[in-house]
Amino acid sequence: MTDKMVLYEVSKGVARIILNSPPVNALNLETIRDVIAALESAGKDEGIRAVVLTSALTKAFSAGLDLNILLGKSEQKVRALLQELYVRLHDAQYNLGKPSIAVVGGAARGGGMTLAISCDVILAGQSATFGYPEIDVGVIPAIHFVHLPRIVGRHRAFELLFSGRSFSAEEAYRLGLVSRIVPDGELASHAQALAETFAAKSTDVMRLGRSAFMRQNDLDYRRSFANAVEDFCNVAMTDAAQDRLKAFLDRRRATR
Repeated sequence: MTDKMVLYEVSKGVARIILNSPPVNALNLETIRDVIAALESAGKDEGIRAVVLTSALTKAFSAGLDLNILLGKSEQKVRALLQELYVRLHDAQYNLGKPSIAVVGGAARGGGMTLAISCDVILAGQSATFGYPEIDVGVIPAIHFVHLPRIVGRHRAFELLFSGRSFSAEEAYRLGLVSRIVPDGELASHAQALAETFAAKSTDVMRLGRSAFMRQNDLDYRRSFANAVEDFCNVAMTDAAQDRLKAFLDRRRATR
């Protein structure tokens, strides 16, 4: 059994980036950097025509950030983390040059939603669940303030982001947040088939077309991401946020 937190496989021109950090693929700085490095590697490899981001775990895509990396840390360290998760991840996807597909089975929360939404297409298993629980642990899902209103509408986005509730794959599909729902046991095969469909297109047309698509839909994302880093830090550094983070982590440790 490998101890790598991010696996990388290539088959039939499709690269698979696999989150592999039991029990819930909690994201730390190393994991985030490994995902970005895998995306950059896939982007540079001319033999790769499509990328799939998935999980080795059946019950979780990613539960989000490992909250220990926010508790008691300096603002400089929190900014460094967000620079990776918000800015470098976006840049890696923006410059990928080939389509990316997120495959969400099980739970996607917080930072896991950030990983998924960075992809061009999101496939969800029937039992997948989604959510933005940051508000309940004392921080805010700042990056999702940028894009979620544009996908689902302002008022529905506000309700999801500030209630912290989880929601089903069916609701995510109705909102336009996921591209397709497939049976849980068929996620991998559907993702591979879609990736191979993309891979069969002209490499140059796909690269240039995707670049045009990204430019048309990017709007002022980069400036907004910088604001999101600032907004997250402004909240996370407060005493109230640190108290909530500590209380949440203490409760979780007590139940283990």
